Order: sequence, then structure tokens, then C-alpha cells
Amino acid sequence: MARTALLSVSDKTNLVDFAKLLKDLDFEIVSTGGTKKVLEAGGVDVTGVEEVTGFPEMLDGRVKTLHPKIHAGLLAKRDDPDHMKQLKDAGITPIDLVAVNLYPFRQTIEKPETTEAQAIEQIDIGGPSMLRAAAKNFADVLTIVDPNDYQPVIDALKAHSDDNAFRKHLAAKVFRHTAAYDAIISNYLTEEEFPDQLTLTYEKQQSLRYGENSHQKAAFYRDPIPSKLSMITKQLHGKELSFNNIKDANAALNMVSEFDDPCVVAMKHMNPCGVGTADNISQAWDEAYESDPMSIFGGIIAVNREIDAQTAEKMHKIFLEIIIAPSFTDEAFEILAKKKNIRLLQADLSHRDQPDRFETISVSGGMLIQESDHQIDQIPDFKVVTNAQPTEQQLKALQFGQHIVKFVKSNAVVVTTDTKTLGVGMGQPNRIDSAKIAIQKAMPKDGYEHAIMASDAFFPMDDCVEYAAQHDIKAIIQPGGSIRDKDSIAMADKYGIAMVTTGVRHFRH
Repeated sequence: MARTALLSVSDKTNLVDFAKLLKDLDFEIVSTGGTKKVLEAGGVDVTGVEEVTGFPEMLDGRVKTLHPKIHAGLLAKRDDPDHMKQLKDAGITPIDLVAVNLYPFRQTIEKPETTEAQAIEQIDIGGPSMLRAAAKNFADVLTIVDPNDYQPVIDALKAHSDDNAFRKHLAAKVFRHTAAYDAIISNYLTEEEFPDQLTLTYEKQQSLRYGENSHQKAAFYRDPIPSKLSMITKQLHGKELSFNNIKDANAALNMVSEFDDPCVVAMKHMNPCGVGTADNISQAWDEAYESDPMSIFGGIIAVNREIDAQTAEKMHKIFLEIIIAPSFTDEAFEILAKKKNIRLLQADLSHRDQPDRFETISVSGGMLIQESDHQIDQIPDFKVVTNAQPTEQQLKALQFGQHIVKFVKSNAVVVTTDTKTLGVGMGQPNRIDSAKIAIQKAMPKDGYEHAIMASDAFFPMDDCVEYAAQHDIKAIIQPGGSIRDKDSIAMADKYGIAMVTTGVRHFRH
């Protein structure tokens, strides 16, 4: 007995071959518009959907398949005698297979020149309706939304293995697809920052070997329309990225993107262990490496300039997990690729001023969402609150410290010059311990005599200022805002330290 397949696709990949294989399995083919033309051109005998419905397409193609003779044919339960009688009485043929993929809404809105009216015309109505109807009735109707499923469906039909589990798998894929499609449309049309219902969708980028630890399963999903500054990078060399690699690389990429001058960021466990800027990337590497030669071992490196051979030779001398750069010279790539496992990633930093606007964090039973911290504190906004005034070099160092401290886990205190980190203290339950860690790591290093200290939040007591003064720190930057600010200011005045406040806190939990 002949069966009926309805084919109506935007993506014509392998369409004609699939239809011919269905014909070999005694399927009658029903189709619409452009799909019908492609099939006919390919030599496939096709019945137009208007011949089934007895009703022509109308409203510029907005209405083609929205008709009882289509949807009853999809929704009728074959094991329900009453359903089948109603179909017979109405002269409706059951539809046994549906292959539909939807108008290219996402691809349309990705084009900068697309108007809202053009985008709206790419909102598919009939396609999702047919898919959802067929998927609801998956016990009787095979649903296909992905051309990659054409061959598995043919194989299952030939082997008579299109059982309930197989059909349910395809139906679930349909509902994921239509949900994702609607999510992209709703996000495009939504103007509220935090709507009452937030529907997000992601596409699987890759399975990961494991998560944070080897006993945890994991996968990497991408935003279907990622921001211009994105961890959807091009991997040029090396073994597969891990869960922790991706987190660290993302932190390093976001950090290095904030610097205008040639910059190198070394990241370990979501914290910078070395940051350097200079006139060229090779010198910037020297500054970053000298910041913490021990911690940089096994680190994730992000740079905002092309990596040349001179820089690559220096990097090659130590073990590094990942290097992210806008590009590599051929010679630099050849040098670095001598190590088979190092991951070399190419990232587009030309749109560094277009990072993600929001960031999300999962919690038990829900999710937090907030605007990303893209605040860059500028020298003209600094407020000097002490008798001592910062020098021009100290002001540059204070601004550099602010760039760094916002990417360090709270409680965060960093000691820097105007070109490199000297010591980083992070993640301590009290601020004085973070200050002690940063200063003790900084003290032996060249440039310490020009060091400043930056804090991500205000000083609740004057102990951090006193400890800094006792270790020859000459300038401090912090948000201010504590009820005991006057104590910290007084301590700074006691030791002749220049202190500036920004009024902006940069917690990173």
C-alpha cells in the first residue's frame, strides 16, 4: 500500500536523492513551492499541495499548508477507528512522513542590513505547524527536520526498524528545533532587558572528554547568534579543548580584549597570573612572563596582536596549554606547532568593543543573569582623596591596575606597575590576606619601587593601607564607599600615600 510523504524544505541538501529513495519505497510525494520545483527538475513525480487541499496558495505564500486536509492527515491516530472513518468520510489521505525545515530566520537577522519587515517575513508559520502536528503523532508519522536524518530514516524504513523509540527520537528533535526557532524570534523581538519569561537556546558545539573533573560528563554549547567577541574560535592546532580550558580561555580572551596597547594575558584557574603591555607583543610577553614565571607554567595565554617568530620562540620554551591570538605568522605557527598538544586558537578581536551584553550563571533550580562588567575606569574620573597627589606615571599604573583587578576573583588585590602585574591576591575571605599575598609576591620583582596597589572593593578597615605603606606602596586605587573610608584615608595621609577612588566596584565571584 502506498504511503504519503510531505516534503517542504528551505535547505535543499540531498533533497532529490531522498525523494527518489522514498519513491523506491512506494511513497507518494506531496510538496510545495520551491521544493516542488526542485524535485520536478530532479525528475521526481510530485503532487502539489494545492491539489491535495483544493485550495491555492494565497497571501504571497503565507498560507499554503494550513488546511484540514493536511493537518487531519498528520494528526489522525491510525489505531483509532473513529479517526480513520472521519478521514475516509472527508476524503483525506493520511500523511506518513513529513520532512520540513524552516525559513532561514536566523541567517536573515545575522545580516546587518536586514530590516524588521524583512525579518518578519522569514518567520515560518506553516512549517512549525506541520512539524509539531506530525511530531505529536510520532507513533504514526515520521518527522524529519534535519537533512542528516534522511539516510537513517531510509535505512530504518528498509529494515522495518522505524519503531517507537526511533520515531520518538525524531519527534524530540523536532520539538527542540521549533523551540529553538521560536526562542531566536522572541529574543529578536523582545525589547525588555529582563522579560518575565526568558527563553534561551544553544547549539551543541562539541562533546567534551569530561567536565571540571574526570568523573563529570560535559559538552560545549554555542549561542546560535554569538557576540562578535566570542569563544567560538578557530582551532589551528593541538588536542581537543577541555571544559576547564574553555572557561580559562574565555576569561583570558575577555581580559586581553580590553587593552589597546600590545598585551599578553596569562590565565590560570580563572585568574590572571601575569599581564604585560609594551610597544610590541614580544616585549609584552616578557612583562607578563616576569610577573610570575612559576604560575605561568601550564597557563592559558591570550594576546591582542599577531604572534611573530620572536615571541613564539619565547613561548615555546615553556609548557603552555593554550595560546589565543588574532593570527600567527607562518614561522611562529611552525615553531609553536612542534608541540603536538598545545592548542593554538585564532580569535577575532576586531570586534572587541562588541562583547556579550549579558552573562548567565546557573544555580540550583535556576539561573542568574546580569549585564557583563564592561566598565572601564578612566583617569579623568578618578578622585584623589589624600593630601599626596599621584604622579603621571602612578596614574597610568593605577588605571592599569583597574584593568587587572576586575578580572580577579574577589576579594581581589593586585600590585602592578604601569606595564605589568607584580603580584595578584585573590579569592581570600578577607581583604588583608589578599593584600598580603599580592604584596609578598610582588616584593622581589624588578619594578617594585614603582608599584601601586588596586582593590576591587572598598577597604572595610585601614589594615590593608597600613600593610601597603609598610611595604613601600606609594599609590592605591579603590572604589571607596565604606563607612570607614576616613580611616583608610587617614592612614594613607600618615604614610604619604596617594589614594584615588573610582566609585565603581568590580567584584568577580
